[in-house]
Amino acid sequence: MPTGTKEPFRIAIAGGGIGGLFVALSLQHHCVGHDVQIDIYEQTSKYKSIGGGIALGINAARLVHRLGLGDAINKIDGVHQDVWLTFRRYDNGEKIVVMPMNDEGTIRQVSILRSEFLDLLLETIRERKAATVHTNKICLGVKDNGNSVTLNFKDGTSATADIAIGCDGIHSKLRAQYIADKPRYSGILAFRDLVETKSVKDWPFPTYSAVMWLCKNKHFFAYPVDQNKQFDVIGLIRTPEEELGDLKESWTFLGDRSEMEKAFNDFEPTVQNIIQAMPEKPHKWLLNDRQPLDQWVFADGRVILLGDAAHAMLPFQGAGAGQSIEDGFVLGKAIADYLDSSSRHGESLQKWMSLYQSVRLPRAQRAQAASRNAGETHQMRAGELGLKTFEECVPIIRDNLSQRMKWIWNEDVEVAYENAKRELNNPPMGPRSLDGQSPQQGRFLVQPLLS
Repeated sequence: MPTGTKEPFRIAIAGGGIGGLFVALSLQHHCVGHDVQIDIYEQTSKYKSIGGGIALGINAARLVHRLGLGDAINKIDGVHQDVWLTFRRYDNGEKIVVMPMNDEGTIRQVSILRSEFLDLLLETIRERKAATVHTNKICLGVKDNGNSVTLNFKDGTSATADIAIGCDGIHSKLRAQYIADKPRYSGILAFRDLVETKSVKDWPFPTYSAVMWLCKNKHFFAYPVDQNKQFDVIGLIRTPEEELGDLKESWTFLGDRSEMEKAFNDFEPTVQNIIQAMPEKPHKWLLNDRQPLDQWVFADGRVILLGDAAHAMLPFQGAGAGQSIEDGFVLGKAIADYLDSSSRHGESLQKWMSLYQSVRLPRAQRAQAASRNAGETHQMRAGELGLKTFEECVPIIRDNLSQRMKWIWNEDVEVAYENAKRELNNPPMGPRSLDGQSPQQGRFLVQPLLS
């Protein structure tokens, strides 16, 4: 941004999902004192409840609290009686391992309806006048003008801004201009829908916390949302690609409940009761995996990817929404620091957007890999599990799952960002390359996670 300009710094956000709405609030929160104009371009005409529920770990909840939304998000969560998730045997429902939580904690895990969280973010944006939300804006691509960027939309209109943030999901048009999308079938399809808790016969457990039933090559998951009034139910089945038929990667494709009944007919009675409470036509999803990207920032920092556009991941770790929130929080800080420094020192946008990438990319890639491995672990295929019987797998699973989420929940990305910024502004003395950078600065050495 040129020194002394009186024009606002214009930020265009392509996509008004969780990532797009949260980064808008983060930008307003962190850019206090700067004239910033934020516009969100959402492709749909209204927000829907497609996708059911989301779960946020402490890492994401902490950032929601820092934007002043902690009490609001706790109110739309239910009571879990200090149990976050219980893993159980598929055949008799016996407990394998429990992941505890603290219901009384101010900052705690939450499981909520995606639509409720979107409503909360939208309402807060309007109350705080954080951004202008434009609907029915299907983004077709971005043009780099040198000192600005222009988003082009399907309705023939366009919008010019200083930077564009791509929050437009797994089929991102902004990403597609720089990197080809190469989805790869994960080997697993999912049936998913919402079920009223009161419609499930004979719920045998003392709490409405999440339960996952584990089996070889399939698993079944139900977790409470809507203040425990509904379950988000997901049945996951390993399926050969040749049996998929015309199933595509879509949130709207419907299957038949009879397919679930057949696939899970060997699971214990509680699972059968949940399936009977599901709609006759539950959503049916093909789950694709993607190679991790080694670059999220383009056009000298004027085009930035965030959320699924940057790091779409399989759902088995329940970390996708939380990673988008981490992205949005860190990007808000990085843009604020750019605006602070550029007015004084003329520092480049690329420098600060690369800092965002350097803080977030390695952790998001680790979450992608962990999500992939979680699916293999839950279906008892990972490593040595694939060669063992179900009974032999159970004690190994117990040890593996008890500590699985700690690295995600325990890190504070704001602290990680501040540490990285300190190193950026005070680099250690070391060997320099011909371009004047240290060997690590601005570069990302990424090992492929898929063969």
